[in-house]
Amino acid sequence: MTAITPEIVAEEHWITRAVAGDEVRLFLYEKYVPAADGSRGARGTILFVHGSSMASQPTFDLHVAGVPDQSAMEWFAGQGYDTWCVDMEGYGRSSKHRDQNSDISNGADDLAAASAYIIGLRNCGPLLVYGISSGALRAAVFASRHPERVARLALDAFVWTGEGSPTLEQRRKRLPEFIGVNRRPIDHAFVRSIFERDHAGTADDNVVEAFAEAILALDDSMPNGTYIDMCSKLPVVDPADVTVPTIVMRGQFDGIASFEDLVAFFERLPNPDKQFAVMPGIAHASFQQKNFRIAFHLLHAFFSQPAPVYLADAAGH
Repeated sequence: MTAITPEIVAEEHWITRAVAGDEVRLFLYEKYVPAADGSRGARGTILFVHGSSMASQPTFDLHVAGVPDQSAMEWFAGQGYDTWCVDMEGYGRSSKHRDQNSDISNGADDLAAASAYIIGLRNCGPLLVYGISSGALRAAVFASRHPERVARLALDAFVWTGEGSPTLEQRRKRLPEFIGVNRRPIDHAFVRSIFERDHAGTADDNVVEAFAEAILALDDSMPNGTYIDMCSKLPVVDPADVTVPTIVMRGQFDGIASFEDLVAFFERLPNPDKQFAVMPGIAHASFQQKNFRIAFHLLHAFFSQPAPVYLADAAGH
């Protein structure tokens, strides 16, 4: 246990998941502000889910000199949440020894293991789950498999069928390369390309540089499974199976999915407690954009929304 500030506490956790006669070790990270009685998470427990090309801490606990509130975990901890993130297998500090490519289904299995641990350890009930990019796909698949563990679901930089996606159109040109190996190398230029491919200028250079340094301090390559899934296997989740309250968050300039693709997914979500939000001035990596506070605000508002009271209709339903 480490006191980050006089208020915020950080804890590292490790869990083991049994897979086909092998063991996968997953790294989880927690930040919270303890109450006077030692309790935490009065507003709920958040599980943040990272994307294809970076581990969890660089995404959700980034610190940049001169940029207050850049760490999503610390900001949400300050609002009264118990915040968690997990490195998927093949990323960051989690196991990388198996001969596999960490696809979306495998990530959903990692989330099942992580959620069971968090709920059991903290006795916190269903989680508030946020996923970005392929992390949103992992989160959606996880929520469809384990709806009883998800109180509210946020899907940021999500894609459903991939139709009309300029990012995936370009990425598909490299699909044979991705299929041929489990991992692909990354470097500073690659991280910078994430912020240049959709709309230049949506992120500050110092934030992009700090993000790249944090990513590369943990990994010099990334698994190809989510890229392969997003290029050749979409859709990987049926909206009819996502029964929990859900918000779909789309950056104004995000090229991972067309607006029409996301609206079609949103329309098919069965739970009436749902929202669709367009984030102005934001491209793909919402939490590292100049307008990241808009993403934080939308997510906080959705996660703290009172539960609806449903009224019986004329037929008594």
